[in-house]
Amino acid sequence: MTDTPLARRRFLGTAAGAALATTAAASTAAAAAAPRRQGRGGPTATFRWLGTAGWRIDVGDRTLLVDPYLSRFRTGLFDPPFNPETDLKVDTTRIADHPGEPETILVTHTHWDHFNDVPYIAARSGARVFGTLTAYHLGLAYGLPSAQLSPVKGGEVLDFADYTVEVVASLHSRNPSYSFAFPGVHPTVPARPRTVAELPEGDTLTYQVSVRGGPSVFFMGASDFAERDLSGLAPDVAMIAVPNTDVVHEYVPRLLAALDRPATVVPVHWDNFEVELHNPPRLTPQDRDRLDAFVDAVRAAAPRTRVLLPEYLTPYTFT
Repeated sequence: MTDTPLARRRFLGTAAGAALATTAAASTAAAAAAPRRQGRGGPTATFRWLGTAGWRIDVGDRTLLVDPYLSRFRTGLFDPPFNPETDLKVDTTRIADHPGEPETILVTHTHWDHFNDVPYIAARSGARVFGTLTAYHLGLAYGLPSAQLSPVKGGEVLDFADYTVEVVASLHSRNPSYSFAFPGVHPTVPARPRTVAELPEGDTLTYQVSVRGGPSVFFMGASDFAERDLSGLAPDVAMIAVPNTDVVHEYVPRLLAALDRPATVVPVHWDNFEVELHNPPRLTPQDRDRLDAFVDAVRAAAPRTRVLLPEYLTPYTFT
């Protein structure tokens, strides 16, 4: 495998504004300071990007996570050759206090850059893990109790009083060969995974978190979707995975139309997730090009939508 973005795309096919570069800082400051729908009596909600497709959401004094991956160990994906036999490992120092004490963890799919840290965080915090049947079986393989694991398929609307979670069936990103790395599911409990290749995609979900009296926020972990599954969601904010390829037809305009053109779009899964969390996030010139192309596509398809380019661990609120 050569050291090019195309090589990474052929391998993974995973996606991983804000304002344009000249206005990104101003947009970030405004987003972080803006109150959300004051007067409705709901709790304050803040959103922190954990890199890749990961988020920490604090709703009042309650915390939930989406795809928390903080260990960010090297596999060669960004510094070839990629090694599918790379050992899975949890970097407890890097994780530190970034996830807080979550009560809920939402898993979009079970590739290592989405699932690797979930069992450790769940075991430490007691958080309930929601994901596909594969995520459920992998949780058992890691020693989590079944009472802490909740398999979902899509269509569920789960009430947590201060917020609701709507589960949406989804699709994984596609590489230039119209495929993706490590497909497959675990229909039964496997042996505990040892390498990155032993964490398959395991089917893909998206989630919409709606805060009582606050925003509805859509979370993607991969850059494909089925329009029919998104009908009626109409989120205020959409955390959208940036595509690595053009094989998904009209990805941005179709997606934004299906979501009823959210007021704010936040690109995710565009950073180098094999280096530590330091702002500004690191990305290659080629990855910058695809991020800029994504922002341009959003502006063309939804001129009234604000695009917010997030920085790591920065608290945002949304109007």
